[in-house]
Amino acid sequence: MNRESADAALEGASLVPYGEGSVAQAKELERQLLAAGIPAMLAKPPAKACCGGGCGCGAKLQILVREDDAPKVAQLLQAEWVEAVRREGTVDGGLVALRTPQENELVCPACQFVGVLVDGACQDCGLVLE
Repeated sequence: MNRESADAALEGASLVPYGEGSVAQAKELERQLLAAGIPAMLAKPPAKACCGGGCGCGAKLQILVREDDAPKVAQLLQAEWVEAVRREGTVDGGLVALRTPQENELVCPACQFVGVLVDGACQDCGLVLE
């Protein structure tokens, strides 16, 4: 997906901030999302007391996605994390329980729990997702 097709897909959609980071981090995540076919865009975050106030934390950008795409972003990031953990060899010994979501399941963007929603909320942390 390129910037033009992402802009077209996001036009008129209700967008939510998925994350915030340095300019370099935000641009890299946007590149990864577009490569995965998930439309995303960068935006200046709302004014905060810390940022831009001379505290030295640097410029930040938010990554905006359609609300319905947030679980896809979580799955993409989780898959990348799992692959990095496997490369490092730190999964050995059952330190990390990993499984792929099945039909009707999703990965909670807050706690990474994999399962079906209960009354529209994550079974583990209670985040309301519906």
